[in-house]
Amino acid sequence: MTTAKDIMHPGAQWIPRHETLDRAAQLMRDKNVGALPIADENERLCGILTDRDIVVGCVAAGHDPSRVTAGEMAKGTPRWIDADADVNDVLQEMKGHQIRRLPVIENKRLVGMISEADLARHLSEAQVAGWAERVYAE
Repeated sequence: MTTAKDIMHPGAQWIPRHETLDRAAQLMRDKNVGALPIADENERLCGILTDRDIVVGCVAAGHDPSRVTAGEMAKGTPRWIDADADVNDVLQEMKGHQIRRLPVIENKRLVGMISEADLARHLSEAQVAGWAERVYAE
């Protein structure tokens, strides 16, 4: 059985919800990622911040990224998957919620992220096509 841990990109890093968006952008640049899980004071997932959130939700709206926090951008219920979950469960979670990135949690701690690139690297063309059809549907 292929698990979430088998296909994830290890070494994901939280951004505290009190951290500003300019710092988040710097961390994304340094880590070469397009999204960061947002953590509360107890390192519990409270959202995901994307580079698009920073550009569209902050900069294009005329806000100062040095004054807006990651927590202010967190919206909705964050989705995640257990490290031991089967890859089919990963696909169902991502398709069912139309999400492109999924944090992987093990023993209540962030251990990695699954992105489109991870799916493309580890799954069949048919699996990726089925995922893309659902995630990119309007």
